[in-house]
Amino acid sequence: MISTKRILKTTLAVLGVLVVLTMLLFVGGKWYLKTMYPLDYIDIVNQNATTFSLPPSLVLAVIHTESRFDSEAVSPVGAKGLMQLMDGTFEWIQQKLPGDPAPLSQVFEPAINIQSGCKVLDVLFGQFEHTETVLAAYNAGIGNVSSWLKNPDYSTDGETLTVIPFKETKNYIHRVLKAQKRYQTLYNIV
Repeated sequence: MISTKRILKTTLAVLGVLVVLTMLLFVGGKWYLKTMYPLDYIDIVNQNATTFSLPPSLVLAVIHTESRFDSEAVSPVGAKGLMQLMDGTFEWIQQKLPGDPAPLSQVFEPAINIQSGCKVLDVLFGQFEHTETVLAAYNAGIGNVSSWLKNPDYSTDGETLTVIPFKETKNYIHRVLKAQKRYQTLYNIV
């Protein structure tokens, strides 16, 4: 027959192990999430977020979603660098930045790519009011989003999208906003 004392010791030992495991999961889980949501290029991100009045968490989330912080990333359609800029977009946005435009050969340079991507977001926020609409335009293009906003099947007020007809764009917005929340929670940044 098992004694009450032995049952109590076993129960306390099991509870102790559960407490330790819970603590390890919390600390280790947060560590793991930080490896999945890094702060690479944070100085460049903060500088450009400030310059263009963007939330740093949004810029980090776009980079995370677009390239997973791979500065040499090239998408199947030819978007390049950390913020996945198409050649035409890169050349267009360079004309809107102060100073001499960077040549296309520098699209993979982190500082230039992040500055360019942030300027694109800045232009989009100047045209569209809501973050979700800006992200839709970043992914699907200004022309698509502008036509969607005029279509009552996709927008009831001409300013927000109630339906996003491209599944890829809808998923993109969801992934960026989820990553933004992760950055806000993990690092306590806006």
